[in-house]
Formats: sequence, C-alpha cells, structure tokens
Amino acid sequence: MNLSTFKPDHIEDYLVTVRTGQWFGWSDSSNKIYANLVVHDGGTKPTEKECTDGLATLIAEWELENDSYKSQRRAEYPSIVDQLDDIYNNGIDAWKATIKTTKDKYPKP
Repeated sequence: MNLSTFKPDHIEDYLVTVRTGQWFGWSDSSNKIYANLVVHDGGTKPTEKECTDGLATLIAEWELENDSYKSQRRAEYPSIVDQLDDIYNNGIDAWKATIKTTKDKYPKP
C-alpha cells in the first residue's frame, strides 16, 4: 500500500501488512467486518484488537506523512526546476526568501 496516496480506512488495510499472499478472506464479502474474517493459510487469526490497533497505527503514520507540515510544505514549494531557475537568475538569497515564506507558513512543530 502506498501510504502517501491512500488513507487506510478498513481493517483489510492492516491485514494485508500481516502476512503475504491470499491468507485471508471474508465469509460475507459484502460485509467485511471482523466477525466475517476467515483465515485460509492455516495461520492464526489476529485478534480484533490487533486489527483495530494495527489500523490505527497505519492511519497515524499516513496522517503524519500527509497531514504534517512536511506534506503541506511539499505541496506549496515551487518545482525543483523552478527553484533551480530562481537560484540561477536571482541568486541563493532570493531563493532562500522564497522558500522561507513556505517554511514560515508551515513551521515545524
């Protein structure tokens, strides 16, 4: 799963990180809840708490990466090409001033 693209929102997002392959499925694929979780590979079924805690961890990691000052800065910085052009045409000090505006807008916590 690419955490920067998809925000985890279901225990299935956690389950795919537990083991490789098609190790789990659902007894009712239209109702993917823990009670309908089926293990196909003979391994142990994670507890419901492990699933909800694992999902909570994935969500926290995603939010740290995508809702943090880093991602906000990344979205607002000029492209690398534009930044290099700025340095070439206006010098390092002008480039630093441009970047500082974004850094000040989204400071480190």
